[in-house]
Amino acid sequence: MTEKIKIGIVGYGNLGKGVEAALPQHDDMELVAVFTRRAPESLQIHSKRAKVLHISEAERFRGKIDVMILCGGSATDLPVQTPVFAADFNLVNSFDNHAKIPEHFAAVDKVAKAHGTTAAISVGWDPGLFSLNRLLAEAVLPEGVNYTFWGRGVSQGHSDAVRRIKGVKYAVQYTIPVQEAMERVRSGENPHLSTREKHWRECYVVAEEGADLEKITQEIKTMPGYFAEYETKVNFISEEEFKRQHNQMPHGGFVIHSGRTGHGREHKQMMEFSLKLDSNPEFTASVLVAYARAVYRLNKEGQVGAKTVFDIPFAYLSKRSAAELRRALL
Repeated sequence: MTEKIKIGIVGYGNLGKGVEAALPQHDDMELVAVFTRRAPESLQIHSKRAKVLHISEAERFRGKIDVMILCGGSATDLPVQTPVFAADFNLVNSFDNHAKIPEHFAAVDKVAKAHGTTAAISVGWDPGLFSLNRLLAEAVLPEGVNYTFWGRGVSQGHSDAVRRIKGVKYAVQYTIPVQEAMERVRSGENPHLSTREKHWRECYVVAEEGADLEKITQEIKTMPGYFAEYETKVNFISEEEFKRQHNQMPHGGFVIHSGRTGHGREHKQMMEFSLKLDSNPEFTASVLVAYARAVYRLNKEGQVGAKTVFDIPFAYLSKRSAAELRRALL
């Protein structure tokens, strides 16, 4: 039997738990350890064989773990952790600050090349699978326009911003695509759409007793960088309704590319990719696990340094051989 790819998880929040849940679906992989900044004994994981250890102990697993899957946040965790772990391990992360990806790539690439490791960054569905579809559509239909719509889904960052407002006990925010805008795109109109024209935001808030609801509403709707640029609806609900109706993390979205072909560009052509997810972190985790296999293979071939989804062949994500893929899926 072929030896299994040994996986480590760094961070055991929603994403880390999703990775652990995804791994049993891949019989060529096994979880070796979960590394956490919390007290290890405070974590209850599902795996019976994997260790739970403090993150400070990760270094002694060099050579014992084939790929580390980093499950921290993009704001403060991944920019610091990824270059550090790249010195000792092949790795995958889900860094999703689009504007800072080139800077993050450069920092990780320098370390990985110096230490002979392979690091896939910004892996997930956006950036990630949506990025691939934008690239594919642009290459096939160069005279066209790419549109990306997100939702209906929970935005973790925006939800957190609402929860920080004085008087808010619980809150969740959904990003929702404007249907009229999507239909204009699908019709081949190629409209120029502002931020407000593409998405709107809906908040469900449980207020503290005695809180000023009008003040909370105004603070949400005028919050720069989060809500001021959007049509925003604020709903105040009971704690019971919140816990019953808003305890999941759905998401999804669409990449739509509208182009034209023919000598007179007379024919409309449309490419569309969509996702509808019951659990955003579990799906993102599933993407990370598939790319962990690719990272393992690339490193075995001597392809070191930082990589993105643009650099990795689809075939490397599958456990099937090239011959099997040609026979079954081509």
